[in-house]
Amino acid sequence: MDSIVEFFQYILNSEEIIRTGGLLVITFIVFAENGLFFAFFLPGDYLVFLAGVFCGTGILDVPILILLISMLTAAILGSLVGYVFGKYFGGIFENRKDSFFFKKKHIETTRKYFEKYGSRTLIISRFLPIVRTFAPILAGLVRMSFPAFLINNVVGGAIWIFTLTGGGYLFGEKFPWIVDYVQYIILFFLAITTFTVIKGYLNARKGMAE
Repeated sequence: MDSIVEFFQYILNSEEIIRTGGLLVITFIVFAENGLFFAFFLPGDYLVFLAGVFCGTGILDVPILILLISMLTAAILGSLVGYVFGKYFGGIFENRKDSFFFKKKHIETTRKYFEKYGSRTLIISRFLPIVRTFAPILAGLVRMSFPAFLINNVVGGAIWIFTLTGGGYLFGEKFPWIVDYVQYIILFFLAITTFTVIKGYLNARKGMAE
């Protein structure tokens, strides 16, 4: 049991992941969080931002171009896997009971975004925790055309990675002392994440009640 707790503490600790896991672990987590329904709880926004910061300060010894390409590829492929899963196996969510790794409310929240924004949800959702994980799955479930999915998937992934990772790199390069305040960066992203998730859930409940 202790080893399981330690594992979850590790994968939820972005700073530790970057320092010890390096590019390979970062890339895998970005891949999983962008389309595997059981990985919705993994760190997303602040992981890709801190990866840029650590790259800019030299703590993550990887060229920024390699980092950007790796993370963008992982984000695109992760969503693609989610789309394929949703298209061919998405029906299992209809009667699936809630568990730690799956909450039906996440599907309903994501569905509301699709009803409001259409295929643009795939771009907007990149900056929305949890919705980012379930959006490609739902896109497959509703049989969105593959060309439309692919375009929005690539565009959304590029905007997300270049904004957060690229921005983090510039911060780390210009203000290397920022690594001493990593905990505040994480708290900032967690606050935004919590607000976004709660707001999206409440909007979804309101929409379903109408």
